[in-house]
Amino acid sequence: MLHSLGFIAATDGNLSVRLDEDRILVTPTGMSKGMMTPSDLVVVDVQGRKLKGKRQVTSEIGMHLLIYHMRPDIRGIVHAHPRTATGFAAAGMALNQPLVCEVVIGLGLIPLAPYGTPGTPELAATLKPLIPQYDAILMANHGVVTYGSDLQSAYMKMETVEHFAQIALVTHVLGQQKPLECEDLEKLVAARARYLGVNSAAPMPVYAGINEESSQESSLRARTNHHRRGNAFQREN
Repeated sequence: MLHSLGFIAATDGNLSVRLDEDRILVTPTGMSKGMMTPSDLVVVDVQGRKLKGKRQVTSEIGMHLLIYHMRPDIRGIVHAHPRTATGFAAAGMALNQPLVCEVVIGLGLIPLAPYGTPGTPELAATLKPLIPQYDAILMANHGVVTYGSDLQSAYMKMETVEHFAQIALVTHVLGQQKPLECEDLEKLVAARARYLGVNSAAPMPVYAGINEESSQESSLRARTNHHRRGNAFQREN
């Protein structure tokens, strides 16, 4: 499904499932996820050591192990490179504006982790501060990782991230965004427990993005006004 939707290309991406407390089922490295068979999958222990399988485990196993270690509620992880969301990550832009109520209910906001070299401990280190609070993270100049109570849940969150990224992109093209008001967000957060499938243990904050964006906009506005005042002063004199 990831391959057919264009969320991954060639040998990109990786997935895993926590089988039990000691074993994790994971995709192999160097293979198209659209061409796998069950025999291509690899089983590793919680240290990433291969227990079963003819292929080599994904080079990004460290990211999966860290998420499982920090979030005992997580049973499935998806890492992919959906075009629009990865475009935001490459532009250094988080998806942190509450523009769509379904995203607020399901994910809260989608932060941006700093760049880390794929397949190294550096990548896991950039994600570590964000994993406890979020179920979907943009990785700068890389892609997206989502995780949930099972693999289907993790996959659905990946679809949600890309769909929301496409909506956010349209608002940027139109030159206007109208985020939900704080009191509307409070109602959505209160209603979250009533929605089937929203069962994350993460707090999924929804306000940080507004405050962060407001601070950035205020700073930009202040610099712009200062620049305009300087130009006006030069014209008058």
